[in-house]
Amino acid sequence: MNPLQFISLLDLKARMALKSEASKLYLSYLWWVIEPMLWVLAFYFVFTILLEMGRDIAFLMCGKIPFLWFSKSVTTGSNSIVASKGLINQVNIPKVFFPYQSLQEALYKQWLVFLVLFALLIFYGYNTSWHWLWVLPVIVANYLLILLCTLVGAFLVSYVRDIRMLINMGVLFLMFASGIFWDVNDIADPVKREALLTWNPVAFILDAYRAVLMRGEMFDHQHMIVLSAVMLGGIVLMHLVYRLFNQSIASKVINS
Repeated sequence: MNPLQFISLLDLKARMALKSEASKLYLSYLWWVIEPMLWVLAFYFVFTILLEMGRDIAFLMCGKIPFLWFSKSVTTGSNSIVASKGLINQVNIPKVFFPYQSLQEALYKQWLVFLVLFALLIFYGYNTSWHWLWVLPVIVANYLLILLCTLVGAFLVSYVRDIRMLINMGVLFLMFASGIFWDVNDIADPVKREALLTWNPVAFILDAYRAVLMRGEMFDHQHMIVLSAVMLGGIVLMHLVYRLFNQSIASKVINS
């Protein structure tokens, strides 16, 4: 399968899966937007109204919406190869295809959610400017992080199903440790703050979204370039691993 065939099949399968999923629901495609908005409202009710942490809804949207993209993509994509056992048993297809298909479905949904996020930020009085274009490299870095985590997760889950439990726990830990409902800039100790942003890429990316869209500031370019380069290197490495273990993955998934 050449790259064009891979991309074409990826696009076709993702669109067919989304269409099938939407056809089973009364509100169909509207759930792509309704679900993340309900999550934001739930966080707003708990952390702003009940706990009075002083976070407005825009702050929560800029944290929760990108994190939902990350969490749902990684947890679903990590199970994508195992979930495709029936197809793997019938067709010899590169196993790396299945994590990509899962991520492609999430990506198609996310573009619509991002458009709604931008519209709501304008509604809440955040001024649009050319500076907002800097959110594009943030989105790309976000996608690269999702892709790398999903490729690693799907590979490991193919061999040891228990890894799914660790992935779910890891995502839950990141939800509390990445500044979704609190601000990483509120950490008084600068050493701890820098350590968090350095070693937790999710926290850095979420803060970058808020820097561009809410504060009108620029994120740390050097940090973003290094982070993206590391993730690209990891993605290339995982492609080599998938190519090397392609038949082994199929054998393990089919016989387990």
